[in-house]
Amino acid sequence: MQHDAIIVGGSFAGLAGALLLARTRRRVLVIDAGKPRNRFATHSHGVLGHDGRAGSDLLAEARAQFLAYPSASFVSGEAIAAETTEEGVTVSLADGTRQQGRRMLIATGVRDDLPAIPGLVERWGKTVLHCPYCHAYEIGGGPIGVFATTALSHHQASLLADWGDTIYFASAEFPLDDASTALLAARKVRIEDTPFTAVEGPAPAIDGVRLADGRLVPVKALFIGAPLRMASPLAQQIGCAFDETRLGVKIRTDGFKQTTVRNVFAAGDAATEMHNITLASADGALAALSIHRSLIEEDAANAMGARAA
Repeated sequence: MQHDAIIVGGSFAGLAGALLLARTRRRVLVIDAGKPRNRFATHSHGVLGHDGRAGSDLLAEARAQFLAYPSASFVSGEAIAAETTEEGVTVSLADGTRQQGRRMLIATGVRDDLPAIPGLVERWGKTVLHCPYCHAYEIGGGPIGVFATTALSHHQASLLADWGDTIYFASAEFPLDDASTALLAARKVRIEDTPFTAVEGPAPAIDGVRLADGRLVPVKALFIGAPLRMASPLAQQIGCAFDETRLGVKIRTDGFKQTTVRNVFAAGDAATEMHNITLASADGALAALSIHRSLIEEDAANAMGARAA
């Protein structure tokens, strides 16, 4: 069976696009490996109408709503390769099966590349966090740390000053210029220059951050804007171009979510610089509208060609 659209990635961007395409009565297949980026967080916040619900519950409900449409199908598995064909795209799965579609939407997301510092991984998504808008309110004030992992970390610290007493753990790799230092001072952010060596306490709670000079600096939570990497090699394999961002790379798309490869679209965290559930869902919806339009145009061109022949 050839699908009108194959969507690789069944999280918020992928399912938002899949739902709209299913409603156009097109044959839609979602392939999902079951590893959404937000799986480490117990709850999702700032999602209109669903504030505080578990992300896994939101995805399960969205998947069920998608599969209620007769033209919808879902495969649990890992897409490991893709190639363009005369008819569209062929996607190969880890179990050896192959799926064909006229269009492909890459919605595979990104992975957070955490630094190799003791105590980070086991607290990720609980008390070691990345998004102030998603998690900071629940901390309830008090000391909040920000670990400098990118050139944008000082900006993250300036935001977090609205939620608690913020401490910026600086890094020689990302030195602060005068403007950044002035911004942190204006926001009453304390700057700690001593190197950071570990996060301590009974996980997932945090007692504090251990510094190289032996001091333990108390914090209730630690924010890290970790560098990002693609969660899947598909976009690179199929020849998509990428753009550099301040946190990593993203798949290059035009304003309608078309990549540089014919019949291949991309949406969500892998194709945008700003990340949260709402933005990913909107991006997937935009990609779906664009895919539907491209299918209509192709169908019309084929019909006119057939009449002319």
